[in-house]
Amino acid sequence: LHLMFPLLEFVEVNKLLKYDRIEVQKARLALLKPTNMVDYAIEIHQDIAGTEDTPADMATQRDEVYEKMGRLESENKTLETFFADKDAVRTLEEQGSLNLEYLASNNNVTPEALDNYYRYAKFKYDCGDYETANTMLTDYLRVEETKSVTTTLGFNAQWGKFGAEILLKNWDKAMAEMNTLKKAIEDRDSSDKEQLQQRTWLLHWSLFVFFNHPKGKDLIIDTFFAESHIQAIQTNAPWLLRYLTAAVIINKRRRNELKSLVRVIQQEQYTYSDPLTKFLECLYVNFDFEGAQEKLHECKLVLQSDYFLCNSTDEFMENARLFIFETYCRIHQKIDISMLAQKLAMESEDAERWIVNLIRGAYLDAKIDSNHGTVIMGSNFPTVYQQVIDKTKDLTIRSYQLAANIERHTLSGAL
Repeated sequence: LHLMFPLLEFVEVNKLLKYDRIEVQKARLALLKPTNMVDYAIEIHQDIAGTEDTPADMATQRDEVYEKMGRLESENKTLETFFADKDAVRTLEEQGSLNLEYLASNNNVTPEALDNYYRYAKFKYDCGDYETANTMLTDYLRVEETKSVTTTLGFNAQWGKFGAEILLKNWDKAMAEMNTLKKAIEDRDSSDKEQLQQRTWLLHWSLFVFFNHPKGKDLIIDTFFAESHIQAIQTNAPWLLRYLTAAVIINKRRRNELKSLVRVIQQEQYTYSDPLTKFLECLYVNFDFEGAQEKLHECKLVLQSDYFLCNSTDEFMENARLFIFETYCRIHQKIDISMLAQKLAMESEDAERWIVNLIRGAYLDAKIDSNHGTVIMGSNFPTVYQQVIDKTKDLTIRSYQLAANIERHTLSGAL
């Protein structure tokens, strides 16, 4: 719920989307009602209504929140004081002694009191105090019995930590929490349906990390293409293919994933498609350069209107043009620059300058005939060694997956 607030802020300031400000405020107010951010909700209501009056129900809710805050603070004084001594807590954790038995014998802390500390942390999170909530959840998860895999509250606390790190924009820590949560989801003894749902939520939340962390656009490809995650995408959230497509196009080092991506896009074309997936389909399935050019125009608008992709628009457009150019060059030896500029949605002079830069950067084996306004392609076939590498690069992963599947079936047969 709280992760929707940055999206609404983006919608409000994005000029392309042209949403009415008051309508956005109403949506923000609807999201605030289940939370404890009552003061903020009152401000939004006053802005919408154009008044300084506070509705009676909101005033009552505010009083209840402050009363509950005082009560929870009083009830959790013992654990707050205990966790405030960071050196002592760290020593106990290193010794493996930070458990309920120690807390009960030395601080008179019961299991119910520890659970109440978690609820206090969640209360702080719902108040929008993400820094304090994150610290409290971290302390809560230090206790042996609350580890995220073994208890429901511990697992929920792990989700809370991940959300708090995202909202605090601590991207390195958010990445670490994401990996911890990913492992917890797989290790928990839960039904297949519940695991599928948890994986789906994790993939959605992870978009905040992947498109803000320096290594995110590389790591999203590994994460989304993992067997369990691509199944979750195809079953529950095919719209996430937009972000996988953008990452593959932007990431020059991951071109080897194109075939797998195009195959998934084709499988899901009747369930979901957008200009980004259609662009690849036009280019690599239909070899429709005119269609790819049209979709590229649409891609720019989609990217600029997408919270996660807006900052990658220029990078995407540059690489998408390169995709069109490379594909076109594979089937033509001599190319008219004016015609190519049209296909790349560029002016002729800009297209020629762009091609010159590609040649200078050793990205393209070609030469320009300025007299005739053409590009003459050189021979650029992959070596035998490169072909062998391309054919066998996924062998280790596939072998590992096959061995894991065999082991799983063997264990299930034995049971």
